[in-house]
Amino acid sequence: MNAKTLEIQQFLQLSVKLTAFSEFQLQGTGQLEEYYDAVYQIIGEKNMIQLLTTFDKIQDDTGSDEVAFDKQFRAKVLSDEKLGPITRSLIKLWFVGTWYQLPKSWNDTFGLLENDKTYVISPSAYKEGLLWPTIGSHPMGAKAPGYGTWSAPPEIPAID
Repeated sequence: MNAKTLEIQQFLQLSVKLTAFSEFQLQGTGQLEEYYDAVYQIIGEKNMIQLLTTFDKIQDDTGSDEVAFDKQFRAKVLSDEKLGPITRSLIKLWFVGTWYQLPKSWNDTFGLLENDKTYVISPSAYKEGLLWPTIGSHPMGAKAPGYGTWSAPPEIPAID
C-alpha cells in the first residue's frame, strides 16, 4: 500500500468519526479521494500529516474504548487551536460540499494558506453532500426523488 493510499484510508476513518456516517456511506458519495486531494491542497502536507497522526495516536492509545476515544478526540483534535478549525471545515465539507475558509484567527496564528478560500469543491460535491440523507431530502435542482414525492413532507430518519 503506497503512502497516499494509506493516508486516504486514515482520512476516511477520520471522516467516519467526524460525520457519524459509515465508511461504506462515505465511499458511496464518490467524494473521498476528491475531498482528500482538496483538503491536502488547502492545508498542506505538514498540517495533513499532523491531523492524521494525531487521530491515529488517539486510536492507538484508546483502543476500543469509545468513551476514552471521544474524550481525547475532543481535547486533542476538535478543541485544538490548530486542528479544531480544520476539522470543523472538514465536517462542513462532507455535509454541504463546500470548504469554508479557516478563520482569520487561525491565519493570524498559523499563517495564511495560499489555497484556503471558501468554495464548492465540485458540482458533484453539492449533490453528494451528507446534508441530504441527514434531513431525508434531496439536493434542489439535482437528484430529483421522482414524480409526486413532493406531495408528502420529508421524513427525518431515526437516529440509531
